[in-house]
Amino acid sequence: MKTKLFVTLFGVLERIPDRLAIALASLVASLIGRRQSAARRTVTSNVRAMLEAQAAGAPIDAGLVERLVNRNFKTYGRYWAEGATLASVSASQLSSRLVIAEGEDLLREALARGNGVVLALPHVGSWEWGGAYLAHIGLPMTAVAERLEPEELFEFFLEKRTSMGLGVIPLGPEAGTALTKHLKSGGLVGLLCDRDILGGGQPTTLFGHPVTVPKGPATLALRTGATLLAGVAYSGPHGHHIAHIEGPIDTTRVDGLRADVTRVTEQLTQIMEGLIARSPDQWHVFTPVYDEDTTSRILS
Repeated sequence: MKTKLFVTLFGVLERIPDRLAIALASLVASLIGRRQSAARRTVTSNVRAMLEAQAAGAPIDAGLVERLVNRNFKTYGRYWAEGATLASVSASQLSSRLVIAEGEDLLREALARGNGVVLALPHVGSWEWGGAYLAHIGLPMTAVAERLEPEELFEFFLEKRTSMGLGVIPLGPEAGTALTKHLKSGGLVGLLCDRDILGGGQPTTLFGHPVTVPKGPATLALRTGATLLAGVAYSGPHGHHIAHIEGPIDTTRVDGLRADVTRVTEQLTQIMEGLIARSPDQWHVFTPVYDEDTTSRILS
């Protein structure tokens, strides 16, 4: 039933004009987001943490928090609508609707060195749009996909992402080996890195509060010699997207793998903070980033 529902919804969105699909999905997501729920509580704590870090002790405007939280759900609706229609977007539309505002030269230079590139990504904007554009300009990216239940739903999304030019490796025990092989062949790997899905991540701080984040980007770059960059594709006005790529992050081996992973992950997280803070209403993380005690303090 769940798979049929998603397939039906995607089919409807694919068959109507982009603007209408985005408007409908944004409206539905906005209405759902206004309910008091665990997801809204999480988004609220995320937004407040970011604003508090920027305010450096100054009072936080409760109205601003509310507006950003509401906009977060609205932009998430847009994210889903654009994801549903991306496979049918033409090459000319990709070229006209996304621009890499900074860092394309960094990416091309890193790939030209032949040691592979790890592109660390936050859950901001639409990384799929960014990935589809990179494939369009001859820089295809391979990403790790979280397995969904049921399996038919995972296969459906896998097929969609593959049709966009994205390489996909399922999240699991074999993912690390496959990613290492791809990097050693000089490939580009995109890794979402602001949410510790499996647990056992690297302790660090995000907007002044303790969190754990995935070790994957730092570990892969340190082990393979790949260049580590950070990137994001923000959703802009009128269906356009603006991408930014930053780095490279220093992955020189200094103190042993464990200490180096800690150091590199902390540097990466600081860059992630900056990328998120540029557009907190597009930071789409709906499961807790902070532990329950920290979340309660942020919201109190």
